[in-house]
Amino acid sequence: MAQNRSIHWLNVLTVVSAAILIGAEVFGAAFAGSWALATLFELGSVGARVLDIMLMAVGLVIMVQFVRNARRVEPFRG
Repeated sequence: MAQNRSIHWLNVLTVVSAAILIGAEVFGAAFAGSWALATLFELGSVGARVLDIMLMAVGLVIMVQFVRNARRVEPFRG
């Protein structure tokens, strides 16, 4: 028998808002870092794009971990 658990919209809104804020910081730092490293080591256009992709992937992993941990602290259902 399925339990009738309602969605806590305040918790959902809190996690989504924090994810947007932190995501902007994480991806902004990843892009700025890849630009700085590519310029420092003179990697060229292709090297800069490869570094962009690598650091954006790291940023994505960080964001997934953040949302997973935030859902544990602020449960969406209950």
